[in-house]
Amino acid sequence: MRLNRAVIVAIDGPAGSGKSTVARSLAERLGFRYLDTGAMYRALTWLALRDGVPLEDGDALARLAHAHPVSFGEDGHVEIAGEDVSAAIREVEIDRSVPVVARHPAVRELMRERQRALGSEGDVVIEGRDIGSVVAPDAEVKVFLVADPEERARRRSGEREGVSGEALAADLRKRDERDAVNTQPAEDAVILDTTDLDIEEVVARVAALVEARAA
Repeated sequence: MRLNRAVIVAIDGPAGSGKSTVARSLAERLGFRYLDTGAMYRALTWLALRDGVPLEDGDALARLAHAHPVSFGEDGHVEIAGEDVSAAIREVEIDRSVPVVARHPAVRELMRERQRALGSEGDVVIEGRDIGSVVAPDAEVKVFLVADPEERARRRSGEREGVSGEALAADLRKRDERDAVNTQPAEDAVILDTTDLDIEEVVARVAALVEARAA
């Protein structure tokens, strides 16, 4: 799909709502680039843990992020400080630590600047938190995905082998509480409940929104 000008599609929502899978599939369907902003915070968290940078020190984390900007390979791999961290950033330890890193204003501002720069390079599907409201408020299409807590925990369990559903549900509740301030839909976002929808159905609905906007 090609439009007359660069188009940004913003996919927001809480953990387990289907953001990453939907955004990645949508980008492939439309022929857009895919930008996972959550992976950027995860990559910084991984680097901070590796280098022993205190997760409570927002200024130190911002300096680390400035010195080692996150990048994405042609195949979608996430890279930081010369390392491919695509798999490492999905570990449970990162799940639990990333909200601490992401809550620092200095870190968020620096990351948003990087996200805007990456998002300005042509048609793109950007997913994460506060994308439609803060990072890309002028996005042509904004979608906020939601799902029942039980379904979100079930989805996460499929991605985290060896971790009980109860533990994942507890982690999600804690993350929802911590992330609440940065997990709000933009006023003009379309809210889509994915609880009873499969990936193909969600992607088709969002693609229809993009096509309608193009028309």
